[in-house]
Amino acid sequence: MIVVTGATGQLGRLVIASLLKKTAASNIVAAVRNVEKAKDIAALGVQVRQADYSQPASWDAALQGADKVLLISSSEVGQRTQQHRSVIDAAKRAGIKLLAYTSVLHADTSPLGLAAEHRETETLLRASGVPFVLLRNGWYTENYTAGIPAALAHNAVFGCAGDGRIASASRADYAEAAAVVLTSDNQAGKTYELAGDTAFTLSEFAAEISRQSGKALGYVNLPEGDYEKALLGAGLPGFLAQLLADSDTGVSKGALFDEGHQLGKLIGRPTTPLAVMVAAAL
Repeated sequence: MIVVTGATGQLGRLVIASLLKKTAASNIVAAVRNVEKAKDIAALGVQVRQADYSQPASWDAALQGADKVLLISSSEVGQRTQQHRSVIDAAKRAGIKLLAYTSVLHADTSPLGLAAEHRETETLLRASGVPFVLLRNGWYTENYTAGIPAALAHNAVFGCAGDGRIASASRADYAEAAAVVLTSDNQAGKTYELAGDTAFTLSEFAAEISRQSGKALGYVNLPEGDYEKALLGAGLPGFLAQLLADSDTGVSKGALFDEGHQLGKLIGRPTTPLAVMVAAAL
C-alpha cells in the first residue's frame, strides 16, 4: 500500500494518475486535508483518508497498513519542517518500509531561501531511522508559463535571474518520476537530483513566447528589490513576492541548473520541452 500525502494538490493528483498506470487503485491511499475535495479521486477506486500536516494526531490512522509513503512537501513556507516532522514521526511508528520526500534540487548546497526547510526535513529523515529516498525536484516549467498572460500584457518577461539557466520540467514529469520510485525495488538510501533535460534563460523563455505568439517580448532584468516591488504591485502577497525574487536571484547563482539527466532516465523518456509547455499555456 502506497500513501500519497497532499493528494489533492497539483502534484499529488498527477502522482495518483501516474500510480494508477502502474498499480491497482486498491494499493493507493490519498491522504488529504479536505475529503470533500477528493471525491474525484475516490471515484477512481483510490482510498481517501483525512490527514492534515498541522494535525500530528491525524497521521497514525492515515498511514495504517501502509508500506510506502510519498511525503509531498507542504506549501506553507515557514511551517514546513514541523509539519513534515508529524508525517515522519508517524511513518516511524507505522514501520513504513520507504518514505519518499519531494525536496528541492541540490538541497544541501542550494542558495535558495526556501531550501532551508528542505535541508531541515532531510536531516529529520536521516535521524528518524525510516528508510527514505530523496526526490530533489527542480522547478516546474509551469512556474514560468503561468506568467505568460502577464508577460504578453506588458510586452516583457520580468525577473532578476540574469543569465542563469533553468533546467525545469513539467509537473507531470516529476509526478511520473515519483510513481516510478514508489513502484520500484531497492530505492532506500538514494538521492535523485531531478531536472529537465534542457535548460533555458529567461531571455530564451521570452524569445520562445515571442516565436509562438507572434508578439515581440524582451526580458527585463531588474535588481532583486525592484523585482519584488513589481510583484507586490501586481498583487502578489508579500511572502510570495519575496520568495519569487529570492528564487530568481538563486537562478542567477545556478540554483536551478542541473545536467545529470536523472529525471529523463527515471521516467524512460525525454522531459517535456519548454516549447511544448509554452504552446500549452498559450
